[in-house]
Amino acid sequence: MRDALGTTTDPGAPEVVRSALLDRSGAVEGDGPDAGVAAHYGDPLREQRLITEGLAVVDLSHRGVVTVTGPDRLSWLHSITSQQLTGLPARESREALVLTPKGHVEHDLHLVDDGETTWITTESGQSPALTTWLNSMRFMLRVEVADVTSDWAVLGEPSAAESQPGEALAWRDPWPDLVGDTAAYGPVEGHPALGRAWREVLVPRTALADAVGDRDLAGTWASEALRVAAWRPRLGFETDHRTIAHEVDWLRTAVHLHKGCYRGQETVARVHNLGRPPRRLVFLHLDGSGHTLPDRGSAVLAGDRPVGQLTSVARHFEDGPIGLALVKRNTPVDEVLDVAGVSASQVVVVAP
Repeated sequence: MRDALGTTTDPGAPEVVRSALLDRSGAVEGDGPDAGVAAHYGDPLREQRLITEGLAVVDLSHRGVVTVTGPDRLSWLHSITSQQLTGLPARESREALVLTPKGHVEHDLHLVDDGETTWITTESGQSPALTTWLNSMRFMLRVEVADVTSDWAVLGEPSAAESQPGEALAWRDPWPDLVGDTAAYGPVEGHPALGRAWREVLVPRTALADAVGDRDLAGTWASEALRVAAWRPRLGFETDHRTIAHEVDWLRTAVHLHKGCYRGQETVARVHNLGRPPRRLVFLHLDGSGHTLPDRGSAVLAGDRPVGQLTSVARHFEDGPIGLALVKRNTPVDEVLDVAGVSASQVVVVAP
């Protein structure tokens, strides 16, 4: 249910505010984690092409926005996340993970500092939990944490540039670069996302339409298809309660291997130094002869043996039906898999 303002009123449901851009011609609202913004504006395949040509922006105003202020903000965030953040220059983007004590991925932080405030964007519905956890970790440090999602919104742009003084602050997605002292669990040369251009621009929520201006809009179906094609993990999609960063090749952008202690570091170091992750991410080319795609969360079978789960699925404007899946590490790399009756050939992302 939604109230007169377009906010969800279902008890226990995360608050979802309906974007003003859903009033644009052809807009069809998304659902699940992407509720509140447009899934598409009438032609999702054309919208993908517009993004790849640098001509369209994506309404990501359902993402959460959290700020951290105070002189200790960067050293404090450095001490509790997986990334090297001390001395971070203004307007230089970083990705960091919050891990559980056992090293499982809990939050993904898209982080950029403007010289006075650290801005973090999160998955839809995650900003309250992140704010609560950050406040619980403040102790006596000079930091202030605020959930500003109601006042600030996010637009996705096909740009690889960091934001410059005088323009809106933006988080530049580093994927698939190796950021700092880290490691790749997938390929470095020949990665399909090489040259990928993507950033999240922070704008006042009241100025969202003005920030779009006369540019074309693309929906989340388009941006998600391009994310899947780039093998880019997404919190809540490629993660569950037991995901470790190694399984989805997240060390490359979000984990510094030789920084000070932080929660979950022991698992990161142990798996990196002594073994391989129990599961591995694969990219799937799905049989496109049918008219429907398997549902996200569908079991992945090798013969009649369950080996994993479909984590993301999309229809790409060039490659057709594609997906990402987490499978058991020992799943044969050359085996054709089955997803809800649809055959799927796999491409290795994380090496077994």
